[in-house]
Amino acid sequence: MLTRKVPLKIAIAEHPHTSAIRDGSIPIEGVEAEFITVKPQIGAFRRMVRDVEFDVCELAPTTYIIARAHGAPFVGLPIFVVRRFHHGGLLVRPDAGIETPKDLEGRKVGVRAYSVTTGVWTRQVLIDEFGLDASKVTWVVDDEEHVTQLKLPSNVIHAPAGSSLADMMAKGELAAGFAAAAGIGRTGAPTGGWQEVEADYPDLLPDAAELEADYYARTGVYPMHGTIVVKDAVLAEHPWVAKSIYDAFDRAKQAWLQRLDSGDATSPSDKKYLALRKIVGYDPLPYGLAENLKTIETLEATAFEQGLTPRRLSVDELFVDPLAR
Repeated sequence: MLTRKVPLKIAIAEHPHTSAIRDGSIPIEGVEAEFITVKPQIGAFRRMVRDVEFDVCELAPTTYIIARAHGAPFVGLPIFVVRRFHHGGLLVRPDAGIETPKDLEGRKVGVRAYSVTTGVWTRQVLIDEFGLDASKVTWVVDDEEHVTQLKLPSNVIHAPAGSSLADMMAKGELAAGFAAAAGIGRTGAPTGGWQEVEADYPDLLPDAAELEADYYARTGVYPMHGTIVVKDAVLAEHPWVAKSIYDAFDRAKQAWLQRLDSGDATSPSDKKYLALRKIVGYDPLPYGLAENLKTIETLEATAFEQGLTPRRLSVDELFVDPLAR
């Protein structure tokens, strides 16, 4: 029996399905949790991969995989607190002559950072589903990568000093750009990371919703964000912590699913996951290694193929199975 709680600094974002953990109404058994709020959570990403500042942290999964490939002393738990598909959100200039993904070859495309998970998942779709040769696209970035050890491929360049991706798109210097990741938006665009500008850029794939449903039905791949990682040192000394964290997240999610069922969950995030249920089924946030194996393997493989990791990583290197402990 545990007699003394292990103090852990935990940095996770505000989510309807994790709020009960953050407010203490669902405790992490055996853990004295000190929750650190970083807004936006992207700030916590950098503090974790560069300084290993927290014991437990929510990270973008691509950022985590890159960091782990470079020896980061923390490991993932199969808890994914943000999910969505990525067939939509890559916008094109109407006058750029971009009709299909292959038309992006030889052109410049803006993305906040090359390793941003939205960009990685979208490129996976364009490469695997539409035959894009991503090495023939010039990817223009205007932010630094979270993992400083990352060596960018030669076809990734930085925007000129003083130029934003949105400005470059408006001037026709970019043929396309990521809405959420690049700050390139369109008048009346939905909130949630998109920045409105005085332009109206169409999606590269206007039938994204239908394509996403078909993609999931064929592949079983359900893109994840918001991976939970734990310091190796914590698990080495207290291996039971993995299951304690997993159990708390699962309990909080089950309570949230009941609120979705009852209609009591009405935030924009809740509505997004209610819509995703139509594609992925009852639980739009599946946790667990077995349930997410295909998605994990797909992201790891595409990260390597896109030049983000120096070597392939096994699932066992990347994730601890808390249910096996």
